[in-house]
Amino acid sequence: MSTRIAPFSAQHLEAVCRVLADTERGLTGTQIGCTLQDINVLDTHPTDTKWRRLFNALANKQNQVKAGNHLIQFINKTMNPVNYLREHQTFDSRRDELNVVLALCGFYVRDDGRVAHANKATTLSEARARVGRLKAALEARSVHLEVLNYCRAELLDENYFHAVFEATKGVAERIRRLSGLQGDGADLVTKAFLGQQPILVLGPLITESEKSEQKGFANLLIGLFGAVRNPLAHATKVNWPMTEQDALDIFSMVSLVHRKLDDAQRVDYPA
Repeated sequence: MSTRIAPFSAQHLEAVCRVLADTERGLTGTQIGCTLQDINVLDTHPTDTKWRRLFNALANKQNQVKAGNHLIQFINKTMNPVNYLREHQTFDSRRDELNVVLALCGFYVRDDGRVAHANKATTLSEARARVGRLKAALEARSVHLEVLNYCRAELLDENYFHAVFEATKGVAERIRRLSGLQGDGADLVTKAFLGQQPILVLGPLITESEKSEQKGFANLLIGLFGAVRNPLAHATKVNWPMTEQDALDIFSMVSLVHRKLDDAQRVDYPA
């Protein structure tokens, strides 16, 4: 995010600093000091309480440069997933808390820890609902993580039409990645899963049940592309309204597909 970002209000800046530098669950004093140094921000009050120390340093820099970029840089640095390899829950909870505040500013923290733009929430309840309701609904369904890889921004924006479109596109991308094939839709599925020498197999394909499962899965994929992905690619959002319930049901189907793909094996046939 290299373009100039408008300064954050003192209230928003304080709220972010309180999340990042929470007394019990926030960054350590050492982490705050090192990160401020990394982004070239003077640690103006190093002996203050953690959140005040961070607030004063970032507010001072924001006043100097008349821009909010250094807050974004600080978040990007501290939310880098490599910092949370053994603290997944800390990353998730910190990200959720930040996203409630940032939603009110028109931003959010992505899965990769980077800050991106989103539609600005106008109320606290809207900001909390945007972060919490969808996450809770998807977690309740134990949706496969691959489902979300391509549509985080759309979900945060409550743009179900495009979120479903991106999620179904993600299925094709994963099949290409697993198989090494190119192409799309039914043609890709046919080359990958059907014929005498399928590239991807769900099992040994010895018994009739194994062969039937392979064929049925291929037909499910073809149906997903034909009934969901292809129409969405050609329809407008106005002409095909997508409700949250519709989106969640489709996400569940896409999740099932990804769980099957988890077990798919690539077969390399002799030339």
